[in-house]
Amino acid sequence: MIKQFWDQRYAESEPVYGLQPNDFFKQFIDTHRPGTLLLPAEGEGRNAIYAAKKGWAVDAFDFSEVARKKALAFAAKENLSIHYSVMDMADFRATKKYDAIGLIYVHLPEAARKKFHQEIYQSLKTGGFLVLEAFAKEQIKLESGGPRDAALLYDAPGLCSDFPFLHILNCQQKNLYLQEGSYHQGEASVLRLLGQHL
Repeated sequence: MIKQFWDQRYAESEPVYGLQPNDFFKQFIDTHRPGTLLLPAEGEGRNAIYAAKKGWAVDAFDFSEVARKKALAFAAKENLSIHYSVMDMADFRATKKYDAIGLIYVHLPEAARKKFHQEIYQSLKTGGFLVLEAFAKEQIKLESGGPRDAALLYDAPGLCSDFPFLHILNCQQKNLYLQEGSYHQGEASVLRLLGQHL
């Protein structure tokens, strides 16, 4: 059911979240030396393509084959190479370590989220960075995107408790105006977290 929903969304002709990278993710990429990068739930590839342009070696995955095809077509058009797999987040295991992992609007139920975040932490190299942006609980009152189920929205204490051994460099809730394609438009309440595996 969920996979069908996302396949249908990504089947739209226009990129549903735009072609430009997420602003918070872009800030990180622009200010850090390139290395290996993992992007779960990467959708149509906007963040992967930007990072690859900046010299990062990108692994990405999503459970939508439609999203994967669009991302790889996007990469080919830009003469870039990314490694993109089709995988459910519930099946992800920490079999490889990365210099950075970007979780951009990856929303999961609490039990699945905690398990997935544990695997994400294990996938960071020593010194590696986690870059996360997601909708906050207050987003339920706003119409600019995100889950309509409050249980799938996040708060800072919950996120920090998911990563007890991560050195938190920055964690803030922020109100901003999203302009990311047709599905992230308008006033939004988001959480931004930058952490490092020491």
